[in-house]
Amino acid sequence: MADDALPDLTAYDAVLFDLDGVLTPTAEVHMHAWQTMFEELFAAWDITPPYTERDYFDHLDGKKRYDGVASLLRSRDVEVPWGHPSDPVTADTVCGIGNRKNAVFERVLRADGIAAYPGSLRLLDVLAAAGTPVAVVSSSKNAEEVLAAAGIRDRFAVVMDGVIAERDHLASKPAPDVFVEAARMMGVEPSRSVAVEDAISGVQSAAAGGFAVVVGVDRGAGEDDLVDAGADVVVKDLEEFAR
Repeated sequence: MADDALPDLTAYDAVLFDLDGVLTPTAEVHMHAWQTMFEELFAAWDITPPYTERDYFDHLDGKKRYDGVASLLRSRDVEVPWGHPSDPVTADTVCGIGNRKNAVFERVLRADGIAAYPGSLRLLDVLAAAGTPVAVVSSSKNAEEVLAAAGIRDRFAVVMDGVIAERDHLASKPAPDVFVEAARMMGVEPSRSVAVEDAISGVQSAAAGGFAVVVGVDRGAGEDDLVDAGADVVVKDLEEFAR
């Protein structure tokens, strides 16, 4: 999209960012961790058809960890007990399987670290200079660790993550709950704020929450699919807003 067609994000009361795939490339780490775990699980349980990259975008991307596990298994007509978040990684429950994936994710994050997208940092600088409040709205329970590892935790007064969502019984994206609650925590109205997402479920969540502008960042979900989900504008990188 041409730069002059993009909205001025500093003109709004706040900008709320998803984390994985929007601020940091942790979506790639999540994708690798999910693929590794599910390929092993499908082989052990003789589940077909095999796991594909499309499964990530259709069932896992943007959702709370356990909701994603349940959604993907359901797509293969597999039902297992939900279990409890404290389940060990060896448990054949939704929670155990989700914890199994998270162990892979944490190992990769701690070994390799993470850095924010340069274009996202530039946009954050523009918003900070204009005095526009920003927040993180993530389904991940690892959001605090990722933000700290990327060195950008202090930029956000509000971080709505998977830990808070579980504690407060907030529905997973694509429901609007987490975005709307984050706006409430910031003291702003969604109708005067911007939401930025790369996941189809996240765009649906922000659109359902009534945000003034929903920005889709196309990191692989596809521009048409993001628009169909409710994105008002789609960019390849947030640097486009910082030029």
